[in-house]
Amino acid sequence: MVFNTEQLQEINTQIDLILDKISEYETRYQEQINNVHPKYIRSAKNLIHYLALRSFDNVLIEEKISNLELPSTSNNEGSILNGLISYKTILNTLLKKEEKLQEPFINNKEAKDLLKKNTKALFGKSHKKRRTRIMVTQPTLAAEEKDFAKSLIKKGMNAARINCAHDDENVWKTIIEHIKSSDLDCKIMMDLGGPKLRTGKMKPGPKVVHIKPHRNNLGQVVNPALVWLAPFGILPPNHKTADFIIPVNKKWLKKTKKGSYIIFKDARDKKCKLVIEETDGFGRWALCSDSAFVTSDTLLNVFLEKKSKSEIQSVQEILPLEEVIYLFEGDLLRLDKAPILGEPAKLDENGKVIEIAHISCSLPEVFSSINIKEKVFFDDGKIEGIIKEKHSDYLLIEITSTKKNGGKLKAEKGINFPNSILNVSGLTEKDKQDLKFVTKHADAVNFSFVNNKQDVEDLLTEMKQLEATLGIILKIETQEAYKNLPSIILKAMENYPIGVMIARGDLAIETGWDNFAIIQEEILRLCEAAHIPDIWATQVLETLAKKGIPTRSEITDAAMAQRAECVMLNKGYYIEKAVKMLHNILCEMQRIQKKKKNIFPELRFNPIA
Repeated sequence: MVFNTEQLQEINTQIDLILDKISEYETRYQEQINNVHPKYIRSAKNLIHYLALRSFDNVLIEEKISNLELPSTSNNEGSILNGLISYKTILNTLLKKEEKLQEPFINNKEAKDLLKKNTKALFGKSHKKRRTRIMVTQPTLAAEEKDFAKSLIKKGMNAARINCAHDDENVWKTIIEHIKSSDLDCKIMMDLGGPKLRTGKMKPGPKVVHIKPHRNNLGQVVNPALVWLAPFGILPPNHKTADFIIPVNKKWLKKTKKGSYIIFKDARDKKCKLVIEETDGFGRWALCSDSAFVTSDTLLNVFLEKKSKSEIQSVQEILPLEEVIYLFEGDLLRLDKAPILGEPAKLDENGKVIEIAHISCSLPEVFSSINIKEKVFFDDGKIEGIIKEKHSDYLLIEITSTKKNGGKLKAEKGINFPNSILNVSGLTEKDKQDLKFVTKHADAVNFSFVNNKQDVEDLLTEMKQLEATLGIILKIETQEAYKNLPSIILKAMENYPIGVMIARGDLAIETGWDNFAIIQEEILRLCEAAHIPDIWATQVLETLAKKGIPTRSEITDAAMAQRAECVMLNKGYYIEKAVKMLHNILCEMQRIQKKKKNIFPELRFNPIA
């Protein structure tokens, strides 16, 4: 085959420019390379080489290479210099040119071995049937049931994630004890909560329980509502989910049995009926086919059996309903700096707004970093707005996008300011207290809300003071963190081992839905270049974990997750089913694809007729 000499020379010249840039970058970042853990020296160097390569737009050169039918230079993130030197050797041979080339410090096999070794250091041994690890968020149930975690490990869990934003040290410790008592390999990963940017509390709503049976499109009852009757504070057992909960007197309830029925008039003076279906400890399960509004003033008349005398008892104190703000496109919302209880908009008798809805923000210190015309998202991006006015004590937001029938905004919902660089540290005072527990009991700390290398420096300083040696997983969940990722990784490399979690929920909102697919790919490539494990997280098989049946898109997402070194599942009622299915999907995918590399086993189709 005859090659175009001019085009070969163009490619050769471009590679020389990249090699010069690599040399320049090595000199520029030598201090950072020298500071990393000894086990990361070659990895840090290759990461710098990757950044040098990507400082060029290589699209045109790749097209020229493809047109000449030469092998592609892509997919060599783990050994950049080796790939370039190998390519120059080919080009020099074709150009009949003699040139002394430097020896690459790492080849493809060594790069793969480094990634494998670093992944093992963070997550432990891989499953004998698959390469990609599975991490699972632990619910409170893992503390209540000793064999829960053991069951997850047997189904495929390699690492257990405990979130310090929930429960307390006693619960965390019990979960860890249960995992360790299983005598099975499983790493403990603990999340620091980080500074949570959320909506503040709402004013309490009315103290009422609205019982609603399940109806069809014609309004006919197809299934009665399942009601849990129990003394105040006693929740339903885990094996059953109540549609509604009504607190009642313990002694009065004790007299009831299966078949007993309760007659009452609700807040509208409508006559309604509850039928006791089952006794369960201190509580009772009842069915109700009526739509009813039950308040603390509702009197319940219980009949132990037909034609028996009734016993009257009032409902105990009912907790107020959670107030909700309904928002539509064009609505205004006041976001308060002070912790003022939120309220929906107030309307006059003609439906005209006389006072706009308002709610507070959990981190008022971010207000100084926010400017007019910047975007804001609420509740995982379900409600979108823009900053219309900025005042000393509040922001005025115009809602620009939400559901057609209105978006519901409640307390403790996430807030994102994707266009703003927020002056918020990744390590809170609570995190510093939790870190004392984490360093004693966990194998790795998951570092939330890391935005820059200073945040990493703060964590490393705290760990040094505690004389701690454990892994660090960097949770990338903001646009600022993504833009600073190379410097964040280089700083974190002063510790061994480390990993990167792609927190796809917040990150997708922060970077924009249209951009996120590319950003996820870029993070995977950067981790490959640094020989560090990445974690594919957020909403993996979420519908399966919560409802028992996956969506089609969840299956393909889980399949593509084999690109990563670890996949994270969040908790849900059907989490055991989700772990088992993810294990099976990853095992199957491994037969035809290893990370980005396609594998071609025997293909079994019916013969063409």
